[in-house]
Amino acid sequence: MSEPVLQARGLVKRYGHVTALDGADFDLMPGEVLAVIGDNGAGKTSLIKALTGALQPDAGEIRLDGRPVRFRDPLDARRHGIETVYQDLAIAASLDIAANMFLGRELRRPGVLGKVFRMLDKKRMRAESARHMAELGIVLRSLTQPVESLSGGQRQGVAVARAVAWARHVVVMDEPTAALGVKESAQVLDLIRQVRDRGTPVVLISHNMPHVVEIADRVHVQRLGRRVAELNPREHSMAEVVAIMTGALRMTGGRTVVADEEAAKAIGLS
Repeated sequence: MSEPVLQARGLVKRYGHVTALDGADFDLMPGEVLAVIGDNGAGKTSLIKALTGALQPDAGEIRLDGRPVRFRDPLDARRHGIETVYQDLAIAASLDIAANMFLGRELRRPGVLGKVFRMLDKKRMRAESARHMAELGIVLRSLTQPVESLSGGQRQGVAVARAVAWARHVVVMDEPTAALGVKESAQVLDLIRQVRDRGTPVVLISHNMPHVVEIADRVHVQRLGRRVAELNPREHSMAEVVAIMTGALRMTGGRTVVADEEAAKAIGLS
């Protein structure tokens, strides 16, 4: 059996009297799309922040390719090959596509021009950007056009392509379809499939349950600061997944049992 690419055991994070993570576990396997779902206050944001260096857990362990790691900040996680596509995309709208692809990682021209005068190698950055876009099937009019001139789906495509270009281990996507229409959402889901099929595992944080069921290979259910279930969306109905997330059902011995009779009745599961 394959070892997890990214793994966490017993993560704890407290903010005064509030416990955001209460012994949370996490496992991301090679070549899969893992959806992380949870109600508001379930701790999924804190979990993802811990896994991507945005916060330091008070206790617990994170392993990358089986080796213990401790990320000092998001840049440290990036250096370890973990890239995150944030909900706000974190792109510079006034810059062109190639400049955004290499934002913070700009290539310098060879020789004195680059070392002394710090001149950018724009030609090479555009060529590399075009290659990454083509590999993901993203069609754009020109790489020199500013990102602000793109549609929402195209902007998401630029952010995804940038993450894939630099990710050696994991791509994390935070609500990638939240502000998109039906057509553009379908394009982003197709991009996620392509990233997975290229061998890069994807962590998908989403409230859109139809998208989760459609795209995820497994579902990590977060509740009250910890993982309460790992589900195969092909083996559980969407109603069951939501019921486990809200506490109406719980997993016991690999099967679902009613945990809250009234809540289960309200959604037709009891």
